Amino acid sequence: MYIKRHIEEVLLRYLKQYPCVLVTGPRQVGKSTLIKNLPDADTREYVTLDDTELRHMAKTDPKGFLQIHKPPICIDEIQLAPELFSYVKISVDQNKNPGDYIFTGSQMYKLMRNIDESLAGRLGILNMQGISQSEISLLPNQSFFPQFDSFVDRKLKPMPDIPKVFERIFTGSMPDIVSGRIPKTTEYYPSYLSTFLQKDISQITKGIDELKFRRFLTACACRSAQLLNVADIARDAEIDPSTASGWLDILETIGIVFYLHPYSNNLLKRTVKKPKMYFYDTGLVSYLCKWQSPQSLMVGAQAGAIFETYVVSEIIKSYFNAGAEPFVYYYRDIDAKEIDLILERDMMLFPIEIKKSASADSRDTKSFSVISKSGLKQGTGAVISLRDNFLTAGENLLFIPVALI
Repeated sequence: MYIKRHIEEVLLRYLKQYPCVLVTGPRQVGKSTLIKNLPDADTREYVTLDDTELRHMAKTDPKGFLQIHKPPICIDEIQLAPELFSYVKISVDQNKNPGDYIFTGSQMYKLMRNIDESLAGRLGILNMQGISQSEISLLPNQSFFPQFDSFVDRKLKPMPDIPKVFERIFTGSMPDIVSGRIPKTTEYYPSYLSTFLQKDISQITKGIDELKFRRFLTACACRSAQLLNVADIARDAEIDPSTASGWLDILETIGIVFYLHPYSNNLLKRTVKKPKMYFYDTGLVSYLCKWQSPQSLMVGAQAGAIFETYVVSEIIKSYFNAGAEPFVYYYRDIDAKEIDLILERDMMLFPIEIKKSASADSRDTKSFSVISKSGLKQGTGAVISLRDNFLTAGENLLFIPVALI
């Protein structure tokens, strides 16, 4: 079963605006399936540089490669042959045809070498992750933003109950599982881990001890939604901190983890400086932490952290799917005041609290006052929780069910 992706509408728009479009994201999130289901799929050649012969030609004779494989074309795993970029530039400058090239890559764009300087101004960039809950629920595509008009008509019938939410969290967002093609996470993730260990990680660095790296992955997963502590991760994985730091860079590069950085402003001088680390896919977290079922996860000690991971990753995906960049932070100070998320827009800060509770109330927003007291402009706040209805508390506070983000 193919689940239509929100990002498709942005991709189609970009193909009318740019000669090249790059879609990046981890393996198996559906990049190739997306391209093969575009309206022009029958007339667009598709080549993958996972093919060793094609990759060899692309690297050693990029000009000849592009003479044989002509636009419109999709080149998959483009990061494996950065030698192509300068010749693509020549091609697009000569022809000036929108939509000639689609590239996909399993490394995040900002960490992909050589592409920006070669194709600056000629490239539309999209980040793609697993299937979002709004795609599963057939809700309209929109970037999350805490304003009344965004949610008053965004309704689900029936609203998922708490066990259903944790079933989604446990299952994760990978298309093969969500679509039902592979019914069990225990059948999917062992193969998934082997694939990215053997392909993605070996492309970035050589000689990684696979057993140590899997132990490192588990140590990271158990700390999703926590302040990054490299020394603690290294201790649990039985590696040195410099190795752990390098391996964290790899996880970020291939789109497995991301960071929320603390909101920084001269008016907020007592803030914690460390970033918080999150996984994009809660199914992978559940598997690595050895949770056996949605029910055991729901009542387990890690339930709050994985719920926060789910909410933050869904918000990030909502921006990616709309082709937008999320300006998202967190706040914590040395007096233990904390705001789970801060969205920045139009010189205003929008505070968000995340609660694994069905009965969240305004007491959960007491830390929001640090924004207004500092003299910064505060917008509408929100509490995202397991409640089953959307409501407002005054003009500047929304209570949003997690199923509506």
